[in-house]
Amino acid sequence: MSAAATTPDCPATDLVGAPSAGADRRDGGVGPVDADGRADDRPALWQRYPAATALALYALLRLTGLVILAIFAHRAGADFWTLLNGRFDALRYVQVAEDGYDHGLTADHPEQLKSNLSNLPFFPLYPGLIAAVAAVTPFSAPVAALIVSWAAGLAAAWGIYAVGAHVASRRVGLVLVALWALLPHAVVQNMAYTETIFTALVAWTLYALLRRHWVTAGLLCLVAGLSRPTATTVAAAVGLTALVAIVRRQDGWRPWAAAALSPLGYLGYLAWVGHRLGRVDGYFYLQEKVWRIGFDGGASTFTAFKQVLTKPESLVSYMSTLLMGLAVVLIVLLVAHRYPLPLVVYSIAFFLITVGTENYYWAKGRYLVPAFALLLPIAVGLAKARRSTLLAVFGFLLLASGWYGTYLCLVWRASP
Repeated sequence: MSAAATTPDCPATDLVGAPSAGADRRDGGVGPVDADGRADDRPALWQRYPAATALALYALLRLTGLVILAIFAHRAGADFWTLLNGRFDALRYVQVAEDGYDHGLTADHPEQLKSNLSNLPFFPLYPGLIAAVAAVTPFSAPVAALIVSWAAGLAAAWGIYAVGAHVASRRVGLVLVALWALLPHAVVQNMAYTETIFTALVAWTLYALLRRHWVTAGLLCLVAGLSRPTATTVAAAVGLTALVAIVRRQDGWRPWAAAALSPLGYLGYLAWVGHRLGRVDGYFYLQEKVWRIGFDGGASTFTAFKQVLTKPESLVSYMSTLLMGLAVVLIVLLVAHRYPLPLVVYSIAFFLITVGTENYYWAKGRYLVPAFALLLPIAVGLAKARRSTLLAVFGFLLLASGWYGTYLCLVWRASP
């Protein structure tokens, strides 16, 4: 990857993404037409308030998805709110927020850990925020969990817009937000899960890297490390981007600080779990022995992939296969079109973590939800389309995302 790249898809940027001189920042098109038929130079409303437009667009798309789910949940006799905050991982996060982590457990008694399905592998940032909101508001912990998740969804949409606008244009930023809001597994963005809060932290970390705000990037990555174990992917993006800046002797001590800060949240929680269990590898021990999750380099994923090709499988397995295949294509486009280094590193690292994690093949499509940077090549292409084309594409995606989210919640019996 060269230090500066100008392609039909991206404006000129340096390696870490700061726009170079002469980079084209126009959004294209003209303003409204006045009564005499002349082009009005005044920018359109969305151009004057692009960030607010991105938030409104995200809220509208996700609200529509929730309405679709609510309609079918009512017809099926299912409780709408229980679907969002009363099942699977959501119960674990609420339980940690209300009662704290398991007490008195040690690695000397694995049968006790397994029988209790220890909640120690659930990172503390999200349940901590749930507890904080429940403490300062009249809402219960389950309701607070949704408030945190939905607020984080807006923060994520804002950050995703900022990344898209910085790399290409405000129009691309808006399209990128819409694509993320209409992913097949976008329903989890409205559930009591960690996808939104993690994505928000990742988006703003990457944006800080693109702007070369090193200390901010390091601190945001540190906090992201308290939300999900996949924070190692954004830490890799911070670390490698900082290394390039260090080798080039750019920005003094700041890249060093970013690289040092970025893994501390993740490593700190692993150290705490290890201390609780009395063994250095306590977190990984729990994941493997209790939750059957480890890193096998993709062996179990490849086995499941062969089974999808040779035997009838569930719809979610086919969807995971489709999304992982699409991710490969998008990674190739990110590299070929020379997108900024932090976005490429994060996308590749996230894909490798997703594929390399053993078991839960059916959930790998959901695992990819925070990998929004993969959508950039699609967003850049769609941003050039006519308005009628955009409406047709996003109308279809809205219905497809709403239908698939409803299927995951009402038909599929495992976690979305």
